[in-house]
Amino acid sequence: MQQVAAGRGHAQAQRLGSSHLRYGRHERDPCRGMVTRSVNEDNIMNRLGFACFSACLVLTATPVAAATYQATIVAGHPSVFRWVQMLDEVFIPTVEAELAEHGDTMVFTPQYGGSIAGVGEELEAVEAGLAEIGICQSLFDPAKLAVQNVTYYTPFVSDDARLVSDLMHELHVEDERMREAYADNGVVYLGAPVAIDDYLLMTNFPVSGLDDLAGRKIAAPGPAINWLSGTGAVGVSGNLTTYYNELKTGVYDGVIVFASAALPGKLHEVAPYITRAGLGAQYAGALCANERWWEGLPAEVQAALVAGAEATSGWYLDALEAAVDNAFATMAEQGATIADAPDGMRQAWADGMDNAAQTWATALDDQGRPGSAILALYMEKMRAAGAAPARDWDNE
Repeated sequence: MQQVAAGRGHAQAQRLGSSHLRYGRHERDPCRGMVTRSVNEDNIMNRLGFACFSACLVLTATPVAAATYQATIVAGHPSVFRWVQMLDEVFIPTVEAELAEHGDTMVFTPQYGGSIAGVGEELEAVEAGLAEIGICQSLFDPAKLAVQNVTYYTPFVSDDARLVSDLMHELHVEDERMREAYADNGVVYLGAPVAIDDYLLMTNFPVSGLDDLAGRKIAAPGPAINWLSGTGAVGVSGNLTTYYNELKTGVYDGVIVFASAALPGKLHEVAPYITRAGLGAQYAGALCANERWWEGLPAEVQAALVAGAEATSGWYLDALEAAVDNAFATMAEQGATIADAPDGMRQAWADGMDNAAQTWATALDDQGRPGSAILALYMEKMRAAGAAPARDWDNE
């Protein structure tokens, strides 16, 4: 090492002129040992050192150029819905604040209410690159986000929306099998689960037991129509956008719905009998991002998006719980009759149902998807968290 370094110093001295060595001085270099350095060499080295020092100062003092990112964010529902409100209220400003700490910005272009994708079409829009971020709604896209619908096939497990939300988020983060459905469709899971508060039975007739449902037409969304099996009711597929008018015109006699949507939908005006049977809180979807776009983002931008999703989840659950309390109070004030189903009715309802969960899980197993494994995992986690299911759907 000393010979090589000394050789380089000697070559430099030769280039500067051998006569300069006569006026040199001896000193010990910690890397090169004892060397002879000329006066001119000293001057040149001093200049080079100052130049390098100055260059370092310039490099360290010059800030990294700020970056601006673009993101279209899509939701099929209009902004009046809480799971869309959360985007403008919390997600976007939180991401902007996180990026501002690095001097970066992200310009969001909201596309809500079916402007580029309808309800249940958000995942396809994000996958195709029409939007970078969207609310991937598993409830309305069961073919592509099948295992995410596990809660809708397991009613009577828990009426705690916060518990369902936290547990489903935990499963997505910790279990790769929950994320496979996203990866298979070119998107990644961001978080901010859309939890739905405990489902109710709202009818235009009083209900004191299951016998009262015999022959009645009851509307329910998606897989929730399975909840009516064994009740004697006639299940009709429906959704929030049509409930009011169809109840009013007698298309059906009742609906399965949740309180936070019943009040703004004014359903208590046409179905004033509300029966709380503990059908259960549910998971309906979460924020997702285009996979290729996500993978091209720096780590700090990805972290900002995750931080935005985490903040959004907290805001959403707080707002949801407040809305549920307000819904029950307001509907009661406006004449609705609200009653808890007797324990016997709730258990009889659960016991009389077909085990749609097992049918659903087996069908997914046959497709090579982890239906039974996710069903067992979800039920085990819920029981461990303190839930008391009316039926152990995984163990039958």
